[in-house]
Amino acid sequence: MCDIREEVPIAANLLSYHLRVLREAGLVDRTHRGRWIDYRLTDDAAARIVAALRAAGFDAAIDQPAGCTSTCGPSGGTERSIR
Repeated sequence: MCDIREEVPIAANLLSYHLRVLREAGLVDRTHRGRWIDYRLTDDAAARIVAALRAAGFDAAIDQPAGCTSTCGPSGGTERSIR
């Protein structure tokens, strides 16, 4: 959580809650490494999120996400581990 807290300035308990919700939804995995916990998106998280947004009518917003090119995603090397 330390790394993500630098990017998302919210209280630790609120961040922990949201990570738990994402884990329970199957969008985030965690790995225990000593006293650290590493979080990462599951392999199908991006596809599931896109499908949910399309189903909700947000096609235009996801056709060309800001800052994303054809190489975004796990195969494009933009994957990042956070703890």
